[in-house]
Formats: sequence, C-alpha cells, structure tokens
Amino acid sequence: MVQVKVQQGVLAGEQLKTIPDGTPYYSFKGIPYAEPPVGKLRFKAPRPPLPWDGVRNATEHGPKCPQMDLFTQQKILSTEDCLYLNVYSPDIKPASPLPVMVFFHGGGYLCGSGDDDLYSGNILVNHGVILVTLNYRLEVLGFLCLDTEEVPGNAGMKDQVAALRWVRDNIASFGGDPNNVTIFGESAGGAAVVFHTISPLSKGLFKKAICMSGVPSCDWGLPFVPQKRAFLLGKQLGINTKDPQKLLDFLQNVPVEKLLGTNPAVLSFEDHNNHGFKHFHFTPVIEKDFGKEHFLTEEPSVAIKNGRISDVDLFIGYTSEEALCAIDTTVPLIQKNYNQYSEQLVPREIIIKSTPETVLDVAEIIEEHYFAGSPINVDNLRKLVTFASEAYFVTDVNRFLSHLPKVGSGKRYMYKFSCVSGRNFFGNSGEKYGIVGAAHLDDVMYLFEPKLLNLKLEKDSKEHKLVNLVCKVFTNFAKFGNPTPDDSLGAVWPEYDNASKRYVNIGDSLTEASFPDAVAVKFWKTIYEHAGLEW
Repeated sequence: MVQVKVQQGVLAGEQLKTIPDGTPYYSFKGIPYAEPPVGKLRFKAPRPPLPWDGVRNATEHGPKCPQMDLFTQQKILSTEDCLYLNVYSPDIKPASPLPVMVFFHGGGYLCGSGDDDLYSGNILVNHGVILVTLNYRLEVLGFLCLDTEEVPGNAGMKDQVAALRWVRDNIASFGGDPNNVTIFGESAGGAAVVFHTISPLSKGLFKKAICMSGVPSCDWGLPFVPQKRAFLLGKQLGINTKDPQKLLDFLQNVPVEKLLGTNPAVLSFEDHNNHGFKHFHFTPVIEKDFGKEHFLTEEPSVAIKNGRISDVDLFIGYTSEEALCAIDTTVPLIQKNYNQYSEQLVPREIIIKSTPETVLDVAEIIEEHYFAGSPINVDNLRKLVTFASEAYFVTDVNRFLSHLPKVGSGKRYMYKFSCVSGRNFFGNSGEKYGIVGAAHLDDVMYLFEPKLLNLKLEKDSKEHKLVNLVCKVFTNFAKFGNPTPDDSLGAVWPEYDNASKRYVNIGDSLTEASFPDAVAVKFWKTIYEHAGLEW
C-alpha cells in the first residue's frame, strides 16, 4: 500500500505493473471528487467533495453511475453516489512534475464509466504521464433540463468541471503538474472536450485538448426542446404538470430504475430515429443565464465562429471506418427503416429546421449519392457503413474544423486513425463482410487496456509496436503540444489550417496527407447549402 494526502484526507493506493513491460506504477481508484448528488441534489450541479477521517482505501473503483448500457441494453442500478475518479501515476515523487491526461469516456451521454473495464491506466503510464479517468452523471440524471435556476441542465458536464477542479487542487500529490493538463475524450467524450474549450466554467483548467470521433454538432448529441422533453418524461412517469418545481419534486423522488432507458420522444420521427448514431434524448444543452455559474449559454458554433474558445492546443480526428463498430447492431436498424422513411438519411439539424418538402428533397439527393438506386439493406453493407461513417462522424468533425478559429498561440493538429490489428475489437467484426478498417472506439484500444475485452498485448508483437506508436503520438501532444516534436516517429506533424487542411494518417506508420475525405466533405457541404443552412 502507498499513501498520499489530498485536500479531503489520506488515500491508500497500491503499486501495480504496466503491460507488457512490467514497470511499476501507482494506482488510486474510487476517489470522490464531489459530494454525492443524492436526494435533493439529484439533477443539480455538483458540490465540492466532503472530507473523511483516517485513511481511505483507494484500491477499488467507485460505483458506476446508474445507466442503461448501450451495448447490452441492461440497466446498471448502482447508487447515485457515483462521482469518483481514478489516478494512475508512474511516479508520485518525480524529479519534476509530470504531464497529466484527464479522460472523458464516451457512450452517448447515456452510459459508460472511467473504470478499467475499458480504460485501465496500465499502458499510458508507460509513457511518462499521469492518467485520470472518471465517472460523470448520465442520461436523465446528468442532463435533465428544466430551464430553471435550480436545474438549468448540463449537470453531467459540471461533474466533469468538478473533476478538473479536483485535479487542479490535488494532482501535485501524485507527482502531476496542475499547469500541464490535457483533456481528452472519445465519441460523446470527444464532444465534451469541445464543450470544455468554449465553456467559461472550464477556462484555465487545462492547457491542451484531444477530441476523438465526436463534436457537439454530431446528430447523436444535438439537444431539441429539452424542457418539453422533461415535462413529457414526467407525464410518462405519472405527473401531468407545467410547473417545473412540481416536476422537480416528483422526479427527485422517482426510483432511479424508472429514470433509465426512458423514451420521451417529443416528435413521432424520433421513435424511428432513436438509435445510437442518430439520436439520444438527454444531452448537453444551451442554458438560460441565471447570473450564476453556467456551463454553456450559446450555441457552440456561434462561440467558435466568434473566437470565444480557450487558447489551448487542439488535436482532433476520427477513425477510418467509424460505423463498423455497429455493423451487427445499429447498421441493420438503419436499413430496417430507411427504405420507407427516407428522411432518416437527413441530418437532424436539417430535419428540425427545414420544411418536409426540403427534407424529402435532400433525402433523395443523399440516397442517390450513396446508394444510386440500390436498396438500402444488408446486401449493401459497404455502402451503409460508408454512409453512416460520413453522415454521423466524418462530416461533423470536418465541419467543426472549417470554422475553428486560430486563437492566441493555440496550435491545431488533425489525425485520421487507420491502424488494423488484433486490438481492433470493434472494427474486426467487419471482416466477415469483407470490410476492414478502424471502427469507432478502436483507437481507444491502443491507449488503454480494456480488461473486459481480454485483448492480448505481447511484447514485440505488431499490436505492441502500434500501441507504442499511438501512445507516443498522444502523450507527445500532452507533453509538448505537438504529436511529433521531432522526427523520431518518422514524420513531422504539420499544423492544420483551412487552406491546406494537412493531417497525418496513423496506420502502420505516420503518413502526411491533405484534405481528409474531401469528396464526402464537399458533398455534405452542398447538402446543408441546398437546405438553406450554413455549413
């Protein structure tokens, strides 16, 4: 056992070994970073963590936040006392403070945790950084919005801010440098990273940001009439009221299991669109400004276009075949409905803001572009995967980059992740259909050891070499603000700009290229313009 002192008390962690190298590192799990959000604190912004007496055991993860698992469709009915983080450090008394990387998990704001089921720290710490992973409130519990001072929304995002404040105040006890913090996240976690770069609450809590396969404008993360959705949820659970206080009192007393996996669809098309690529009910929202601490009070696109973004270095990208992660689940759902309801091919932003005639017109153009008259079914999985990858990930990341201003000294770098090996747990499911590539979530498998998936990592194997390459790229950025500060990895990473759009493909080696997915980007730009919306 090894002990460290933080502001709230003394923690007892343990010394473990990295894989496959066997280097000792320090692990501290289940550290509370906020007061338990239970009872009358349900749905509200987190409060500072409470102190404890004596020595607190830090060898087990804290409870996962209650959730409906997106992959298994099982409810996890753990306690709402779930705001815990984990710290993994290669050296708690280094000669000089170590860079810190704080990871936000994905899962559509619906599910996930910072546990070592998927996000063990025993790989990244091999590369001279401290890793912090965390839980944050999910679905209704984390993202209910009543448009009131008490519940303006974004409680789950404010949980993340509370964790960053805890890191600022305590990470030095683990050997970390509070002035060199990089936030990174994948999918909804990647979108969360972007939110933090524009949120006034997060300003100054980190110096660098890595956004993986997700930005706020992705279909699956767009909010739509969140207060109406909250009142509909109340009606479905047993209270018909327009009074937000009565609704809050009611929902604070509903058993937690009734809040999981709900379907407050405010428009009928949402029932047909309710899948993991297209739509989640509870997401980050634009808050009303009540003069208190708020996470977000304007559209991310507006903030970005007006340069209201933190002066931080940014590393952003996506995988080569994003939609392969759901080729046996969500992709068949797409083809089930899309042949009849062609508007499902259309981005939700266009559906919400355009006339039905425009939506159907746009749907026809999209269908011709991707399917050229062939049926949208399992016989055309290659076309379906291309459509879903470009429609739900590629387009939005490139659209975000096209508006990203140069702010201060902040540098911009872009990547496309194309590694293929035994680590591609999600993408390798496409092999039986003749589709090979890196799926959504596959890049995470090269940064973490997912204990739940039992992936092998043998020394000097192809997987080991690729894991080292990917970890060096990401930790170089965390250390130096540059993925390749020298040419030791065989490439010098160019900065991204909207003229050359230079990026690097991460595959068996690093390869510089320009204009990522140019055909898809050009096509979707015309789609938005055809609908009368700004790209």
